[in-house]
Amino acid sequence: MTRPADTYSLVADIGGTNTRVALAEGTRLLKDTVTRYANVEHAGLESVLKAYIASQDVTCKAACVALAGPVKDGRGSMTNLDWELDEATLAQAAHSETAYLLNDLQAQGHALGALPEGAVTQLVAAQDKDHDPMATKLVIGVGTGFNIAPVYETRWGRHVPPSESGHANLPLRSQDELRLAQYFETAHGFPAVEDMMSGRGLERVYAWLGIEAGDPREAFAADIMAGFENGTDPRAEQAAALFVRMLGTVAGNLSLIHLPFGGVFFSGGVARAFSRHFGPLGFSDAFRDKGRFAGFMGNFEVGVIEDDYAALTGCANYLATMN
Repeated sequence: MTRPADTYSLVADIGGTNTRVALAEGTRLLKDTVTRYANVEHAGLESVLKAYIASQDVTCKAACVALAGPVKDGRGSMTNLDWELDEATLAQAAHSETAYLLNDLQAQGHALGALPEGAVTQLVAAQDKDHDPMATKLVIGVGTGFNIAPVYETRWGRHVPPSESGHANLPLRSQDELRLAQYFETAHGFPAVEDMMSGRGLERVYAWLGIEAGDPREAFAADIMAGFENGTDPRAEQAAALFVRMLGTVAGNLSLIHLPFGGVFFSGGVARAFSRHFGPLGFSDAFRDKGRFAGFMGNFEVGVIEDDYAALTGCANYLATMN
């Protein structure tokens, strides 16, 4: 059916493999309109939006797209996909008056406080359950890649600056971690956080453990998780433990930098897959292992965002503040 003109906004979330597109009415995401497109079947976002608009028979007043890559001056490029985007082309493709590009973690940040009941699962409790509602929050995305977005509540509204934190170097505290970083550096030229803290990073940790043991073999992330969870692969268990403890170290470092007294929120498929294993594998210990500041780390609650549409909700909320 034809929808009323100029009453809806178009929102989209581009990942490395799929793009989700939906309509929003104000800040409300219309979940029945969410459609997933395989990126490999399209030359670019314009092709995706053309197909979506035709299927919905809709005219949108504004559009907002979240992408897994850096955005600067209204232009964005995908880190793990050969797509280039800009806001002018996006507005034309969406048939909208205005259009905005956000990094996908920025969109996750704009979704906080607007997610449905039960969308966030607590992983680590804070010592003080009550905090200032204006306190800084921190979103950490672990999926195809790794990135973060701090969320600042100001008197002028919410501010969620972008970052490319996945491309900072790994923190090292042991000889084993040094050898692992050297393995990443040999293979990829630089030992970045994302080289370990991502789905393919888990595969690389597993491969490195095989080299260390003199029994080199590789496995896909899904098979590593299966071998770990069903207890059939000791190397998978070792890889999972290294992964979670390093994630705790990295998240703890980022928390000291940004002081998210309003909470740390993990997002992304890999974070969700590991979340129930944080406790047994020592995430909290690694997160709080900061010497004389170990007690201070108890100020930070840690949770995981379970809502797969959070970035779309964030885009809708961002548009509401811009129009």
